[in-house]
Amino acid sequence: MEIDDLTPAEQRVWRAFATGAEVDFRDGSDDWGPERTVRAPVLRRLLLNGPQEQGEIAALKVRGARITGALDLRYATVDSVVHLTHCRFEEAPDLIGAHLRYVSMRDSEMPGLQVTRARIDGSLRLTRCRFRGPVRADGAQIAGALFLEEAEATAAGTDRPALHLHQIGVDDDLCARGLRARGLIRLDGATVAGSLDLEDAELSNPGANVLEADALEVGANLLGRRLCAQGRIDLRGARIPGRVDLLHARLSNPGGAALRVSSCVIGELWLRRGPRVEGMLNLRRAEINQLSLEPEMLPDQVRLLDLTYVFLTPHAPAEDRLPMLERDGVQGFDPHAYEQLTAAYRRTGDDQAARIVQLAKQRRRRSTLPWPGRLWGHLQDAAVGYGFRPLRAAVWLLSLLAVGSVAYSGHRPPPLKADEAPDFDPVFYTLDLLLPVISFGQESAFAPRGGYQTLSYVLVVAGWILATTVAAGVTRTISRQ
Repeated sequence: MEIDDLTPAEQRVWRAFATGAEVDFRDGSDDWGPERTVRAPVLRRLLLNGPQEQGEIAALKVRGARITGALDLRYATVDSVVHLTHCRFEEAPDLIGAHLRYVSMRDSEMPGLQVTRARIDGSLRLTRCRFRGPVRADGAQIAGALFLEEAEATAAGTDRPALHLHQIGVDDDLCARGLRARGLIRLDGATVAGSLDLEDAELSNPGANVLEADALEVGANLLGRRLCAQGRIDLRGARIPGRVDLLHARLSNPGGAALRVSSCVIGELWLRRGPRVEGMLNLRRAEINQLSLEPEMLPDQVRLLDLTYVFLTPHAPAEDRLPMLERDGVQGFDPHAYEQLTAAYRRTGDDQAARIVQLAKQRRRRSTLPWPGRLWGHLQDAAVGYGFRPLRAAVWLLSLLAVGSVAYSGHRPPPLKADEAPDFDPVFYTLDLLLPVISFGQESAFAPRGGYQTLSYVLVVAGWILATTVAAGVTRTISRQ
């Protein structure tokens, strides 16, 4: 291809390439006529075998051009940096398997982009790009950062993802703040050495996965403040040592899981200050150091089986946290979630809240027992609150003591042996009936009759029940210590 075969617009680009000068076709109008049109094969020829000038660094820097034809750089090695910004591509650029130094296509419009298995020694900048079709960067290796801030990507009318980023490797940050995507974003198996930034992003794929990031590895944080997602965010098996920041996020996937972080290892998960999650929250088998979760954001279904965490913030009363445990829907009784919540309260020194959680655990367990176990559980609950309400035993004891003392003070039972019986004392006689392991010599010396004999039997049985439930509660408390 000779320079004489080029249009005036292409000649400007050709001459500027050798010195790395920028060619700006923008004139303030919306006209994309011949004076702004450059053929893609011309750009390909420049990048693969363009003119060189001694002492200068060649670079392709074009701004505001209309690029016709397909820019085909499949498996090519390009030593020059590529700046094709504010451009309009008629066909999707094809960079599959290419080795490039640095690529910037910011503020451009194109039908799609192919960067599968490409290697880029610097960054790939797609800031504010508008993609009318899928972007494929699966398996690409980017030594710098990947910029997708305020980009628009859609796969409307197709069953293909809007962004294919699975198995991608980014040695810096993946910046997608303000991204607007219609369709699935695939990030499964991706590795991002820095942070993944999705703050202020708007992702939509209702009724299906909107972000699929199984086994994602992020070196720092996943930032999603003010994220709006319609569809399921799936982070199953992800490893994020920093924080997953979802403050002010709006998550919606009615009828399915809105957020799935099962089997993840996460430093901190922040889910606060936003509207209530619409859909299921799945935290099963996740390992989280700090779980920052506001009760008001929790949906009707929360999966907590085998979830482990160290700290739970913000500090809230146990009554506000317990509904989360009751929304698991797990079959049978799983004590693990109650033990985790109890441990979290004890770490903050709130023993009262920890006892409330343990009491709720025993009541939940009681509902799974056969009727004899449920009956015995109700007795323990009423008597001493399963050992977590020890003062209740004293109230019962004093109440029964008062009833017996009043009853027997007005109707003294006759002695069994008048010449050997001690003086009758209604208080100690009642205590003799109530306390099975202590004897004041009153019960064995007197024999009530009629209804007062029945009352004595009731007091004896009540004493044994009270003593047994207290012993069971004390044993349970000591074993936890």
